Amino acid sequence: MRHKMLQVAGAIGGVAALLPGAALAAADNALLPRNLSPWGMFMGADVVVKAVMIGLAIASLVTWTVWLAKTVELRRQVSMARRRLRLLESDTTLVEVEHASHEASDAVAQIIHSAARETSLSRGIVDDGLKERIALRLERVEAAMSQQIARGTGVLATIGATAPFVGLFGTVWGIMNSFIGISEAHTTNLAVVAPGIAEALLATALGLIAAIPAVVIYNHLARSIAAYRTLLTDASAQVLLLVSRQRDAGAFTLSRAAE
Repeated sequence: MRHKMLQVAGAIGGVAALLPGAALAAADNALLPRNLSPWGMFMGADVVVKAVMIGLAIASLVTWTVWLAKTVELRRQVSMARRRLRLLESDTTLVEVEHASHEASDAVAQIIHSAARETSLSRGIVDDGLKERIALRLERVEAAMSQQIARGTGVLATIGATAPFVGLFGTVWGIMNSFIGISEAHTTNLAVVAPGIAEALLATALGLIAAIPAVVIYNHLARSIAAYRTLLTDASAQVLLLVSRQRDAGAFTLSRAAE
């Protein structure tokens, strides 16, 4: 009889020993979030972390918008510049190329118009300063057209430089909230710590997602713009060559008439 009672007591003790573990497991399951997808972590994040994530998403959208707009613009301008450069390299005169581009507003056409304008203002006087004056005008046009084609690319450099730090700020804020949650819950249970850390790391990931394409696209556009500037320089050189070939007063008189 006594032996049976001891067995019963041992069984009860074993069940009691298992109960805390079962209770802790149930508590862990209750504390674990049900949705650990990126959207679920965003919805469960702190308002500051949400603001950081939204800002980084907007920055990423701006990056791809600038890339699309500048790619289309550069392709159009480069194609037009190459076509006009082929015309300048052919057997032609300044009067002819001016007439062919009199209604155009692309960069090379602006270069041609500027040279023709200076020729007209010289009133047929061909001196040593004519080429210098034309060269100064062409430099100004090149600088203006280069600045125009590069407009909007600076924001890519800003996003590439600041997005990782913005994401890091979201990470620091999320981890800080995780430690606050540990302090308030008086526990180091992973179920309490994990959601905040996951949300914080998501902010870092979004920062990198915004920054890396911005840097790559900025470098790509910078190379394309540099190639475009080279085309403008070649066009200016060809215009100066045309001016050098037309040093007789009759040719410049025709240029004034075309003006």
